[in-house]
Amino acid sequence: MSTSEESREPAAGAHREASVSRPGPSAPPRSCAVDGPAADLRGMTPMSPVGRLAATVDRLSREVRAAQAEAEGRALIELAKGILVGRLGCGPAQAARQLAELAEQSQVTPLEFAVDVINQAARDRVSEVTDAFLAATAAVRNADTVDGPDGPDGGEAGAGSAAVRLRAAESGALAAGDTQSVADALLEQALRPLGAVAVAIWAAGYDGSLTLAGSAGFSTAEASRWRYVPPDVTTVARCGLTERAGQWITSLAETGLPSVGRHQYPDGGRVAVPAGTGGRIHGVLEIAWPAPLAPQPPQVVRQVEALAELCAHTLESYVPSQAAGQEPRVVPDAVELMDLADGLYDPALVLVPHLDADGHLADFRIQHVNKSFLDPAGRPRAVVGGALLLEAYPMAAGESELFQNVERVYATGEPFRARRLNLTALVDQVPLSAVADISVSRHGNAVLLIWRIEDETARLASLLQHAQRLGRIGGFEENLLTGEITWNGQLFDLYGRPQSSTPVPLERLAAHAHPDDAVAIGRFLRTLLHHRRSASAAFRLQRPDGVTRHVRVVAEPVLDTDDRLLVVRGAYQDISAQHWTEVALAATRDQLAHTEQQAIERARLTLQLQHAIMPPAQTPLKVPDLQVAVRYRPAETEQLVGGDWYDAVMLPNGLVLLCVGDVAGHGIEAATSMVVLRNALRGLAVTGAGPGQLLSWLNIVVHHLTGGVTATAVCGLYDPARRTLRWARAGHLPPVLVRDAQAGPLPLVKGMLLGAVAEASYEEAEVQLAAEDTLLMYTDGLIERRDRSVEESLAQLLSTARPAPSTLDQHLDRLLTYSRSDTDDDTCLVGIRVG
Repeated sequence: MSTSEESREPAAGAHREASVSRPGPSAPPRSCAVDGPAADLRGMTPMSPVGRLAATVDRLSREVRAAQAEAEGRALIELAKGILVGRLGCGPAQAARQLAELAEQSQVTPLEFAVDVINQAARDRVSEVTDAFLAATAAVRNADTVDGPDGPDGGEAGAGSAAVRLRAAESGALAAGDTQSVADALLEQALRPLGAVAVAIWAAGYDGSLTLAGSAGFSTAEASRWRYVPPDVTTVARCGLTERAGQWITSLAETGLPSVGRHQYPDGGRVAVPAGTGGRIHGVLEIAWPAPLAPQPPQVVRQVEALAELCAHTLESYVPSQAAGQEPRVVPDAVELMDLADGLYDPALVLVPHLDADGHLADFRIQHVNKSFLDPAGRPRAVVGGALLLEAYPMAAGESELFQNVERVYATGEPFRARRLNLTALVDQVPLSAVADISVSRHGNAVLLIWRIEDETARLASLLQHAQRLGRIGGFEENLLTGEITWNGQLFDLYGRPQSSTPVPLERLAAHAHPDDAVAIGRFLRTLLHHRRSASAAFRLQRPDGVTRHVRVVAEPVLDTDDRLLVVRGAYQDISAQHWTEVALAATRDQLAHTEQQAIERARLTLQLQHAIMPPAQTPLKVPDLQVAVRYRPAETEQLVGGDWYDAVMLPNGLVLLCVGDVAGHGIEAATSMVVLRNALRGLAVTGAGPGQLLSWLNIVVHHLTGGVTATAVCGLYDPARRTLRWARAGHLPPVLVRDAQAGPLPLVKGMLLGAVAEASYEEAEVQLAAEDTLLMYTDGLIERRDRSVEESLAQLLSTARPAPSTLDQHLDRLLTYSRSDTDDDTCLVGIRVG
């Protein structure tokens, strides 16, 4: 028996033993269970024709699976034998015997030992995953976990089965002729033991699209429906494409993202990992679970990443199949891209990836510099061409993130565009900045980087264009010798004419204006064309669409060296909004002036009425042994005409009526109410009733005969023969008595303000006055302040009234002069001094 024959049976048996590892709780059974009519075949007797046919089909299926497993195991064993031949320097037969002996000594199957040999020789991603798995399982064994070495994938057997699965999957992927076979191999060899039920391999297009290159576990109709995903459509695979760490989704239903097999496994977990090598992402590996996916240990995550790397090697040479009638997409190589760059008017660089010793992307080499290239640092094209990107422009990895964007475009194939990006170049170690528009796109295995440095002239022209648009200004220039007229687009819009129409010359300006503006336009043209001076005019432009716009035109003449008029240039500005605003302001101004005049006239009439009734000073009342003086100070603001009033009159019975009052509010209503109360009290006083009764009657007048006003008042009757004062108050401040350089208010008597209730009674009091006594009655306008209480203001009044001047008039004037009231209210003051 040959060496290959000796190793065939153990390999097949070992592989069958390794492939029957226990799947997770959510993995489907490996048996080909079917529903419907096929399920009835189980009830057939073994001797029936249908039963014999079913048994034959089942036996052939097992033999096919066994043959596939044997072929995959044989490939791994042959690879291990090749490694031993290279290391030991022996022949194939001796290497086969050595492999069998070492496997027997290690108490593992030849297939597991062959995988171990491959891992030690390769030291690749699969071997790293196996080492990590072994370290983890060793820690589990040392901690005596619940599963123990007999748990699922536990101990060395679990590590061995994981390594066998990964190497078998790798072998199947490398032997597969297309990505569909790779998907089948990955699902059967590596993913079903992890509980997965389906897998999809997506190829990333140069435009950011996704193509389903291969799938397993999904129905044929579902795979056909998801054959192509256009760019910018968010799916699970696209999320995995943009995230370097991939997407690990617990439940697809929670995300709401569309994906292949969503209706087949709506609540299952999903994993989408980018498949890339050498810094470039070629596609995405998407795996589906039937149930929600719990957080996976790092060993499983690394296994999935290793499988994605296997897919990347297959996707490198993947060419999407063309549908009928669809033209094949041509991917330009670097040479064609150089020709394309040379045809551009903007500076462009053709970049190719530069890999390090481990095959990872380290930088980009500047393969070509086009003819329009202008280096920001002023270096010639020959210096920049052939250099590495980070060597030529080290600041590209700085704040602008230019290098990161180029790297992302190369990895994903999605183009990058940016306006006004700040680029920085080092010139003699001095950073120089420039603002540019950037475009980065991938073409095949190369990257095209285009930038457009913002020109100062272009920037100023752009600013001018925006200023004209915002100011609604249109410019023009008219050559009077050739008749050529130039308008900008804003002026065509202002005239309401298409840009393909003929501009209107200045001599025909009056034909497009309102007839009433012909004089102003004629004066403008004479000044400009005949006197050759700058001129301006405002007129109403009548557009072809029937709209009338208010326009201002400003122009200046341009003379040649012989002082002849050559060109007229200027601008039109739409001032319609300004015109109507001025019209509205003028109307508002007139209305405000009229309203103000009415208010002034109303205040003047009210003040005249008040002064007619309440003069600031009154003719002294002639009473034996008694001085009587009154003062009225109107409000500082004429619009605040108040309702303060006073009265001092000799009654028919020989008594003197003294009173002051204050009607609430200001204006004509308060003034007219004041007149009513003053005259009513004077008329009631002739009845001879006391002050309390007078206030009771006055309360009825206020409550029933006025428009719901309220008022305060203090009323007194002085008897010259007895020198006594009987007084009452209605919510008013009490009178102040000044005697022997002492001043104080009279004791309060009860009495509510007038008009509060229909009927009220008022308490009276009587005070005996002596010679040289001064009695003061006043309204709150004399003492009221916004920042002080009434008690504090009254104390200030008493201190001012305490030193009594020689005459009563001087005394009242002193009180008004030193009053600290700040309410701009009017004030009434009545004083008597006993002789």
